[in-house]
Amino acid sequence: DEELLKSIQATVVRVEGDCEHLGYVTGSLRDDHHQQQKDIEALFRSLESLEKKANKEDLLLLEEDKAALGSKVSCIQFEVSMESLEKRMREMLKRVLGQEQRWQEVHQQLRDALDSKLDRLELGPFQKQLEKTWGRMIKELKDEMSVSADDAAGIKQQLLVPYKCLSCDRDLNMQVPG
Repeated sequence: DEELLKSIQATVVRVEGDCEHLGYVTGSLRDDHHQQQKDIEALFRSLESLEKKANKEDLLLLEEDKAALGSKVSCIQFEVSMESLEKRMREMLKRVLGQEQRWQEVHQQLRDALDSKLDRLELGPFQKQLEKTWGRMIKELKDEMSVSADDAAGIKQQLLVPYKCLSCDRDLNMQVPG
């Protein structure tokens, strides 16, 4: 019975380690996203300083070129970034689902062990705590990965309500930023 309990404890420790690793990977993805946002902001600041230095003729030519190239370059960069992000999200989802399946196996093993060897009253609170913790972690990860219906590509108005999506012009229910 002690050996079985030790193996169950080892499995629980391994699952907790996997959960911590998932948390680390999620944090890494967030840091990458923040760094990309900072880089984009730096590029916009550089563009503004260059526009101030250019004379009016060069500025007109630049505006025409920018209008012609701006949408194409932005779309390509956006698609590449979105594909990369989607790939990462699928990997995370695959990991989460794999962890959920492993947890179900461990859960079944625990249940079998409890049914055959141990008094259920002694380990019932422990089992409930494990189920509650795992369910909360899965829910948090799924919530982070899900895209809500009110997430829009952008909004037309900065501080006026109601907000409208730039891509499809539908109304959004959002709080005023800041």
